[in-house]
Amino acid sequence: MSFNSSARLTLDLRNNSFSDISGSTNPPANVTLRLGGNPFCQNLNRQNSDLFCTSKIVEDQLHRSSKNSNETCRSCPTDSFFEYVPDTPDPCFCASPLGIGYRLKSPSFSYFPPYIYSFQAYLTKELSLDKQQLLIDSYVWEGSRLRMYLKIFPLFDSGTHVLNQSKVFQITEKFMSWNFTRDDFFGPYELLNFTLPGHHQTVIFQTVKTGIGAGILAAIVVGSITCILMIVAVAILLFTRHSRYHRNLSRKKFSSKIGLKIDGVKAFSFKEMQSATGNFNRSTQVGQGGYGKVYKGILSDNSVVAIKRAEEGSLQGQKEFLTEIELLSRLHHRNLVSLIGYCDEAGEQMLVYEFMPNGTLRDWLSGFEFSAKSRTTVNLNFRMRLQIALGSAKGILYLHTEANPPIFHRDIKARNILLDAKLTAKVADFGLSRLAPDLDFEGDVPGHISTVVKGTPGYLDPEYFLTRKLTDKSDVYSLGVVLLELLTGMHPISFGKNIVREVKLAHQMGTILSIVDTKLGSFASECLERFVALALSCCHDKPEERPSMLVVVRELENILYMMPDDSGALYSDPSLRSSAGLPSPVSTSSCITRDRFASGSISGSDLISGVVPTIAPR
Repeated sequence: MSFNSSARLTLDLRNNSFSDISGSTNPPANVTLRLGGNPFCQNLNRQNSDLFCTSKIVEDQLHRSSKNSNETCRSCPTDSFFEYVPDTPDPCFCASPLGIGYRLKSPSFSYFPPYIYSFQAYLTKELSLDKQQLLIDSYVWEGSRLRMYLKIFPLFDSGTHVLNQSKVFQITEKFMSWNFTRDDFFGPYELLNFTLPGHHQTVIFQTVKTGIGAGILAAIVVGSITCILMIVAVAILLFTRHSRYHRNLSRKKFSSKIGLKIDGVKAFSFKEMQSATGNFNRSTQVGQGGYGKVYKGILSDNSVVAIKRAEEGSLQGQKEFLTEIELLSRLHHRNLVSLIGYCDEAGEQMLVYEFMPNGTLRDWLSGFEFSAKSRTTVNLNFRMRLQIALGSAKGILYLHTEANPPIFHRDIKARNILLDAKLTAKVADFGLSRLAPDLDFEGDVPGHISTVVKGTPGYLDPEYFLTRKLTDKSDVYSLGVVLLELLTGMHPISFGKNIVREVKLAHQMGTILSIVDTKLGSFASECLERFVALALSCCHDKPEERPSMLVVVRELENILYMMPDDSGALYSDPSLRSSAGLPSPVSTSSCITRDRFASGSISGSDLISGVVPTIAPR
């Protein structure tokens, strides 16, 4: 083949399998040899390899640069964003390109030059373009993604230097609809932007504006919302059925478990509970706590009961329910609230107790007290308060020494000490109780239980709060706070003041009488002093310095024994004295003495004195 000196020859042999070139590697100046993408180009040490292995993008840039310097071509008009078009028969052909920001998200290669020609063929086929119309102006790797900038020119022989409106619309719609044929080698792509030079801006914006109408957009939005609502409705329905099934299954298992543990305790139906409370009328509600509401009910045999109804869906309530039934079904003592029955139907959990007509000790100390017998206001004098303290201590002592296994109450407080028609104190609310650990190999009860701290602020044992070690001395501390409430009428924590700290300070300053409850009436000063000393010893910071519950009971017995005879007190504990009328305060400064804080190797069932009966289960 021959050609004159002004002609140019380009041999495009890129992306083949040429591994070597024999003979001269110095072609004439007007001959261009393209070998990019061949194995030959992997060895850049070969002579003149950089002349043959340069990518097409670089060659085109060099070619355009040389053309721009050619005095035979006029400069392209820059005001309309025209530029020279490479690979066209006329090196001076100028046109306005459509710019496209494009990115391959996960191509299967990490080196692009060998595949540029294949990629151009793929895009031009999808866009129905001639190969000379597409130029990959630049590309750069962004991690595993390949970002490039494409330029699309009008066809050389189309007679125009700009793309017509229909072609621009076809190209942009193709890119925006992601309607390219799937190619696993190049992978999915991202459309980054369009560069809209000159008059193409008007074309693009008009076509985009009319590409999707308001009606179609509204239909898409409404359809999406409807679909989401249907999915949510189905999910709620399935979740409700699933929860109901598991709740019923759990309740059936729970019922069968309880049935094995509560012999002698009556199982009431939900209908009976509704009838007893007037369908849980608000007028029958007498209290409310963390577990649930408490109602006064009248059973079919006219017996009056307290019905404790758990809050619906309370997991902790369910645990408390099981704990309290297990404990109360086998605890029988005159100073503990008796469990009469329970209800476990229709997803409800209720406990039925004997009714305490005189409410809680806290109510009486706060001034809401009244006599259930005479319906007249009655103040608790010192003797009454000692009897309530002794009854409470006896109930707790039974839990510590006579229950099998021993029980730590964990929530002794004035609101959990109830008073019956004769003002007999009864310890209640075993929802937080914990069984003492099993005996060790020597037959002794371990000193503590490691547990999550629970209880009521103001009554919590500081040592238990810090170490999470629950012992019988934790209940002693809480009872000590109750004794201080009986002495002062104060709340455990009130207006930033702590009752233990206030009483300790007054006792050290010798001003204890300044904080004694004015409703206490007359009392023997020595008896009061021993009561204060007992209460403060129970509230000692160090558990080992506190007396045992057995010692507390014995000391309260001693104080009551030392009290001057005052003809008795109304509503007194019948195990101490018979009563005939209202208390007659006795003004005296001394009382009969007995051994203080006497203790010995005796159990809770061996408490025998001249006035106090033995503590034993009923």
